[in-house]
Amino acid sequence: MIKRHFFLIAAGVLLALMVLAVILRMAFAGDEKAGGRGGPGGPGGGRGQSVSEAVVAQREFSDQIRVLGVARGRRSVNITSSTSELITRVLFTDGQRVAAGTPLVQLQAREEDAGVGEARAQVDQARSMYNRYKTLSDRGFASPMMVEQYQTELATAQASLAAAQARQGDRTIRAPFAGVLGLSTVTAGTLVNPGGIIATLDNIDVVRVDFPIPERYLSVLRPGASITATVDAYGDEPFSGRIALIDTRVNEQTRSVTARAEIPNPGGRIRPGMAVRVAVQQGQRTAIAAPEAAVQYEGDGAFVYRIARGENGSTAQRVEIEAGAVEGGFVEILSGLNAGDRIVASGLNRIQPNAPVTVAGAGNAGGGRQGAATAPQGAAR
Repeated sequence: MIKRHFFLIAAGVLLALMVLAVILRMAFAGDEKAGGRGGPGGPGGGRGQSVSEAVVAQREFSDQIRVLGVARGRRSVNITSSTSELITRVLFTDGQRVAAGTPLVQLQAREEDAGVGEARAQVDQARSMYNRYKTLSDRGFASPMMVEQYQTELATAQASLAAAQARQGDRTIRAPFAGVLGLSTVTAGTLVNPGGIIATLDNIDVVRVDFPIPERYLSVLRPGASITATVDAYGDEPFSGRIALIDTRVNEQTRSVTARAEIPNPGGRIRPGMAVRVAVQQGQRTAIAAPEAAVQYEGDGAFVYRIARGENGSTAQRVEIEAGAVEGGFVEILSGLNAGDRIVASGLNRIQPNAPVTVAGAGNAGGGRQGAATAPQGAAR
């Protein structure tokens, strides 16, 4: 019986505590609503959402055409053999920088070596006969006709020797120009066939990039125009160059013309075959701008929160804008704002339209030029 009374009492106490908790919760909710209407946090006289502000100001933007190209060495070649022959000596190492004319591989040349020896012996014999009859002719014991005959034979033998030496020289494959050799798998004893690649050779002190340009830009592009390139391997690091040539023909299918840019490449950081993003400068313009963090996008439109000052404090007003190019962390404002307008620069996702705000800090949206602009509307991609 005592246990039963104890449980009844405990249940009653628990029920009373639950009722008390509900009453207190309702009381606190009423206080919060009262505070929202006229307390420290409401528009009637308190601090609102703390935000930082930025001032819309004039800023320079670059007009650019952005396209994609592939890096090539200024001069590139595959080293091959013109005949089927065994390699007897490899005279280079992988990755070696070589000068023009440097011997790279020696092919088997037994017949050519024998041909040179035979031709040299014929030259020696022809020279000996010519000298003998020249001496006899000077003493009056041989006719000038005989001297001319042996002189001709000497010249013929010398020409045969030069031809034999040329055939022997063909068995030594040399670098056609200065550059850097790539990886190779040939060794002494390798049989090479015509067209088989022995090594690659690239001159990459300057790389060239061929890229398509829509024909509508032909009126504004000229050889010598500056370009800025980036490569995925080096992030956003810019490489500067210039347009060297523009092709004379327009592709009938793509309605584009090929332009060739040359980019200095000290240290050989850009390798042939790399994808290169090229930005062609078209000029500069001045427009009002807002920090990129202050602009929110919704569907096809964009908006910012403009700070409006009033008698009861500052409020955040949502303003639809037309955004343009993005450059260096700033967005070009085509319409919707004026220079000097103050806008919310942070805390946008917590702001309600026309809500009170407290400005914690200010920034200027019109700083100096930074970075590279994206392509303007209609530019090549």
